Amino acid sequence: MTASGTGAAPATPTPRPPVPKPGPHAIPRPGPLAGVKPGPLAARPAAPTVPSHADEDIVKASQWGRVDPDGTVFVREGKTERAVGQFPGVPAAEALALYARRFLDLEAQVKLFEARVEQLTQKDIDQTLSTLKQSLAEPAAVGDLEGLRARYREAKAHAVEVRRRIESERAALKAQALADRIALIERAEAIGELQPEQTNWKKASTDLREILDAWREAQRTGPKIDRATEDELWQRFSHARTSFDRKRRAFFAELDKRQGATKIIKEKIVEEAEKLATSQDWGATGREFRNLMDRWREAGRLTRREDDALWVRFRAAQDQFFKARDAQHAVHDAERDANLRAKLEIVEEAETLVPVRDVKAAKAKLRELEERWDKIGHVPRREEDRVEGRMKAVADAVRSEEDRTWRKTNPETLARMASMTSQLEAVIAGLERKLVKVEEAGDEASIAALKEDIKGRRQMLDSLRQSAERGWE
Repeated sequence: MTASGTGAAPATPTPRPPVPKPGPHAIPRPGPLAGVKPGPLAARPAAPTVPSHADEDIVKASQWGRVDPDGTVFVREGKTERAVGQFPGVPAAEALALYARRFLDLEAQVKLFEARVEQLTQKDIDQTLSTLKQSLAEPAAVGDLEGLRARYREAKAHAVEVRRRIESERAALKAQALADRIALIERAEAIGELQPEQTNWKKASTDLREILDAWREAQRTGPKIDRATEDELWQRFSHARTSFDRKRRAFFAELDKRQGATKIIKEKIVEEAEKLATSQDWGATGREFRNLMDRWREAGRLTRREDDALWVRFRAAQDQFFKARDAQHAVHDAERDANLRAKLEIVEEAETLVPVRDVKAAKAKLRELEERWDKIGHVPRREEDRVEGRMKAVADAVRSEEDRTWRKTNPETLARMASMTSQLEAVIAGLERKLVKVEEAGDEASIAALKEDIKGRRQMLDSLRQSAERGWE
């Protein structure tokens, strides 16, 4: 059998035959490790007779094989040996080197798997383990195959742990992804359950778009969730969005309806305001404008553009009326300031009549001043009470003095006062005569009582005489 395993040896072998193709026991090429391009398993050019330092591994691996005189290469596996191929017409060392390199290629793949297993995916781990298992079953290679298989089993045990950890991490990521999706749905459902009057529609719409973008990003880049769960969650999310859209459409339909009625009301208010703009009934029209403002506030809002346009018209009508009123009031204020100065001059002249010495002259002068006063118009409201009060105080003083004088000179009053005085004097004289008799009798208790009675009546008589001097009060 030839090195290619196709039959008898060639008739005229060359001294240095080309590297033979693998025979029936050649190593199957494994699938690629993750991100690593495996070395070629094809035979390399014949090694030199004396291996260099770099070929120490080849020499070490070659110790596990032998070559028969016919060129058949064997490898020891435990206590048995197995033919791995045939390479006739070359030195035994060169034939062993070919199969030793194949062993080293296998060993390199196992080492690479050991080094990279932490970075591999579950799929790559399963695929590489399967490929290595197949490659190590009966490889056409010379080397410590039993040791390499043991190393493979250790690598496989570690890979199984890595795979379990990946599965656990993947399950945790899926659980977190599921929790994140549910959180997104709950946010969307909370928005969908908002009452229309509590909803900021612009912000809520933006929030829902952000939630949808986050959902799509999670689908695109996040851990995959099983299809049934994904569909169930999407149905909840879709229902929340549909509920929100339905409420939003209903809200704005109702808003359009209300705003239509509001527009009619506000247009009517504006028309009324424009009719009042030229009125000169300042008090009544001012109150009417305040009523129109109250009705405007109660009417509600329109769209900003419509509301602003109507408000401009309403405010223009207001400004026209109040500017005209203020201009008129300014004229009136100037007139009233002049009236105030005139009335203050009258008041100051009137106050010279107090205290009243000649009632008749004071009354005549006061009458003249009051006639001048009545001919003067209104004064500023803020000064009205003060200036009126000063004038009233003068009038009250003159009238009070007039009343006092009348009471003092009234004949009827004088006669009544004389009668009362005579009666008191007679009573006092009688009490004094009685006191003389009691004193002669030595009745101390009666003496004290009579003296007290006489004292009180004399005080009444003195008060009566003083009133007569001042005028009867």
